[in-house]
Amino acid sequence: MGKFVIRAVHSGLKFDLYAANGQSILTSEVYTTAAACRKGLESVRKNAAAAKFEDLTDKDRKPLTNPKFELYQDKAGAYRFRLRARNGEIIAVSDRYTAKAGCLNGIESVRKNAPDAEIVEE
Repeated sequence: MGKFVIRAVHSGLKFDLYAANGQSILTSEVYTTAAACRKGLESVRKNAAAAKFEDLTDKDRKPLTNPKFELYQDKAGAYRFRLRARNGEIIAVSDRYTAKAGCLNGIESVRKNAPDAEIVEE
C-alpha cells in the first residue's frame, strides 16, 4: 500500500505520494496551511481514480475534460505527468522520467495507490 507524507518546507507544507516500494510518484504544490494541504491531498485521492488520460505528446490527441492526467515532455526532453482537478487546477505533479513507459507506469501507480494510501505527517 502507498502512503502520503505531509511535511513542512521552507514556505509552508506539501505532500508526496509514495508507492509501496518507497518510490516517490507524485508531489504537491506548497500550501500555506495544514487544512489546505489536506484538502489538496483529498483532491488527489478523489480525482486519481476517475481521471482521464491525455497524452500531450500525441499530435493527434483530442483535448479531454477534467479531471485528467496529462503526460508531457519538459524542456529537457524528460517525461512528466500532472493531475488536474475537475476545475482544471493542477493538484500534483510527477518527477522526471527518462522513458515514456516509466511515466505511464507512474500514472498507473498513482491510480492504484492514492485512494487507500495512509497519511503520515512528518
